[in-house]
Amino acid sequence: MSGSDAHRTIETVWRMESPKLIAGLARLTRDVGRAEELAQDALVAALKQWPEEGVPRNPAAWLMQVAKHRAADAARHEIMARRKQDEIGRDIDSEGPAMPDIDEALDDEVGDDLPEPTMAQRIVRAKKTLSEAKVPYEVPAGAELGARLASVLEVVYLIFNEGYSATAGEDWVRPGLCEEALRLGRILAARAPDEPEVHGLVALMELQASRLRARVGADGEPILLLDQNRARWDHLLIGRGLAALEQAQRLAGVAPGPYLLQAALAACHARARTADETDWKRIVALYPVLGQVTPSPVVELNRAVAISMAEGPEAGLALVEALAGEPALKRYHLLPGVRGDLLAKLGRHREAAEAFENAVTLTQNARERALMQERAAKERAAG
Repeated sequence: MSGSDAHRTIETVWRMESPKLIAGLARLTRDVGRAEELAQDALVAALKQWPEEGVPRNPAAWLMQVAKHRAADAARHEIMARRKQDEIGRDIDSEGPAMPDIDEALDDEVGDDLPEPTMAQRIVRAKKTLSEAKVPYEVPAGAELGARLASVLEVVYLIFNEGYSATAGEDWVRPGLCEEALRLGRILAARAPDEPEVHGLVALMELQASRLRARVGADGEPILLLDQNRARWDHLLIGRGLAALEQAQRLAGVAPGPYLLQAALAACHARARTADETDWKRIVALYPVLGQVTPSPVVELNRAVAISMAEGPEAGLALVEALAGEPALKRYHLLPGVRGDLLAKLGRHREAAEAFENAVTLTQNARERALMQERAAKERAAG
């Protein structure tokens, strides 16, 4: 195997296995910061050895074994260092009072008024504080787990959504945020394997992330779902997402949660080889269930879009018009955006242009604003 082939293999293995590796090491060391460091050490070892010796039969087990060896070595060194420190301490005590520590003296003089040069230093300091305070990295149990888990899942999905469809700025997608949210979600799934909503969120993120490469054009311009080249979808992520969805469904039984239901909706798109093959009737049937679990005008807006695809734009527009008075959607740019799209399909070009122009005033994302402006101009010309 060539070096470039080995590096591509390592990249794929790392993307798939690092969350489980870090979760396992966190369970072993009870310190997530230390777990990340050990996982990185194993990755460095793989980058050195695999191009020369070949990829092992079980790459994930190899990485875990190397990381465990590093953890054991570090533990031995720590024990030896502690013994040495005790010996030095006894020697100093026998010689008289110690001199003030230079670092402590400088800290007293400068205090906390000196800004840190990088956030990385603050993160290192926080990890050290947690370690010294003996705060373990562990999953809470019982009612405490449920209360914490809902908040954690919400934050992870907010991170993912900001990457999938940025609310502001020059870029419509920010893949780095999606990757980080996926990493966190996979770690949660490894740490809480019996929680259906964890697997539901992972499934949802995997399936949506599969479209990232097709969501933007060569110049970064947005490409909407029905216009995307599905050959550019990541089928590895689709497979992982569908597997996570099956796991969530087995665990949830007849009581699906909101992330599982949203993943089931995303799966309808993922399974369709072309836009015309999308099972819109199933999507329409899933939205009322989601609306019962998490009532929201945004859910109703998405249901209106699905109904427009299944029954025609007039049926969808009637639902959209009924949502116009919802306070939660007053500043939501996708309400006039959807309305403009449906009006355009009905040939009501002047009204469509006005709706798109309204959407332009509400969006803070430069790419999305340009898209709405383009559509408004097109409808003005057609009208």
